[in-house]
Amino acid sequence: MKLSKHISLMLLAGMLTACAAPPTAVPVVDINSLNTAVAQTAFAAQTQSAVPGTSLSIETGTSTPTFDPGQPTLTATETLAATSIFSATPPIPIISVSVATNCRSGPGKAYPYAGALLVGKVAEVLAADPTRNYWYIHNPESPGDFCWVWGQYATIAGSTANLPIYTPPPTPTQTFTPPPSPVAPTITPGPDFEISYTGMETCSGNWWVKIRLENDGVIDFKSVDIRVWDKNTDTTLSKLTDGFITSDGCGSATTKDTLPVGKSVVINSHTFGYNLAGHPLRVTVKVCTETVQGGVCVKKQIEFAPS
Repeated sequence: MKLSKHISLMLLAGMLTACAAPPTAVPVVDINSLNTAVAQTAFAAQTQSAVPGTSLSIETGTSTPTFDPGQPTLTATETLAATSIFSATPPIPIISVSVATNCRSGPGKAYPYAGALLVGKVAEVLAADPTRNYWYIHNPESPGDFCWVWGQYATIAGSTANLPIYTPPPTPTQTFTPPPSPVAPTITPGPDFEISYTGMETCSGNWWVKIRLENDGVIDFKSVDIRVWDKNTDTTLSKLTDGFITSDGCGSATTKDTLPVGKSVVINSHTFGYNLAGHPLRVTVKVCTETVQGGVCVKKQIEFAPS
């Protein structure tokens, strides 16, 4: 209890002492001085970040360019070597033709044919002969080879002034070998005959023509077929017989079994029921080496108008 009173007294004494002590002075801030200090601080900060060669305006806070004559700084520049922008090499001339032209192994007709430059095609010109009448080109028909083309029908696009001149190769020696003499074909003789008109016969209102046959072949004939076409009436009659039959008018007929080589015979056509005089006729005769139109047969034809 005494301790509590003692503490209370001490606290009370402290409070009285504090109340009796003179008050501590509070500093008074000068507003004008403060504004000046702020401005100087901002100026210092901008001066540190300002670009060299400029001055800073305090009133506006903007930079004003100033001239600094300073020592000039020389910067080394790269020296460029002269380069050519134009190639002096002329383009290769191109040749074309208005007429298809042979291309040969040399500049002239004496050289063998190697190809041809056709109309509508082009080729590079690589050289000329001394006369400049022939041009050395890539062979249009054989890539990788070369040949000479005549300039008669040629047109060249581009300059040929700088083309090299090539000496022509030696003219090839041409040995003429005559072709072998033609050998006459071997003709194997066969059956053959000649035919001719000999007249017209009539009997009992029927008419027929008579034809002469001559065997000029190498074998006898044994059968015959004779056909007569009347062009006026468009009538065709045929008569086929083994052997060769002939008759005169209403007289008796005679028959020969064969027509031997080198012999002749007159035969009758089939009979017509009207007069054949003045009618254009075509007669076809076929003779054979065997009966019934067998073996080897030969046919021939003649035209005539009986009178």
